[in-house]
Amino acid sequence: MAECDNCGAHITDRYKRVFAANDGTLRACSNCCSQSEMFEGAGSSRSSISEID
Repeated sequence: MAECDNCGAHITDRYKRVFAANDGTLRACSNCCSQSEMFEGAGSSRSSISEID
């Protein structure tokens, strides 16, 4: 199973495929931020990590 690169939470491969950056890096997940932040690109955007921390 895949893991969030930010918090290490277990996520599904499908979740990572949908929300990760094009290089496969998932910088946040629904454990790290809200679902609305994920829909706005928090999982693939570096700038959103600073907002989450």
